[in-house]
Amino acid sequence: MDLNIISEAIRLATAPVFLLTGVAGILNVLGNRLARVIDRARNVQSLLEDASDSGTLKPERIKRYQDELVSLQHRQVIINCATAFLVLSAALVAFTVIELFFTVSVEPGKLHLSSWVPITFIGSFLALVSACVLYLVEILYASNTIVFEPVAQHQDQS
Repeated sequence: MDLNIISEAIRLATAPVFLLTGVAGILNVLGNRLARVIDRARNVQSLLEDASDSGTLKPERIKRYQDELVSLQHRQVIINCATAFLVLSAALVAFTVIELFFTVSVEPGKLHLSSWVPITFIGSFLALVSACVLYLVEILYASNTIVFEPVAQHQDQS
């Protein structure tokens, strides 16, 4: 086999690997967001359990905690879907790399690409875009579930 063909195949095969670095970074961010959602859900569940044991929370506050648990569950589903799309994207990039690496032809001076290369590469980008859109949806959803209410100030009467 010609060394030029092999080096061209290696160059083609390693270029999409940089995409995997970006996907890994987004996976890290999503993992951190999911961990925060889970931690907050455990905290709210604990508050609800303590309140039901002692009867110290007002019904309005219990309702707010229950609503927060529902929104946390929705966020968890969105993050899990985004993560699934990112993993699919990474797998498709890996398949693209494998396909590109094995494109070395026995014909001297010719490099034949598999007909699956465009499908896996475009599929990986579609999955990546889908994950990014879901990430944005999760951020907007989380932002819209926050209610900033001023704390009522108690006036001391002496």
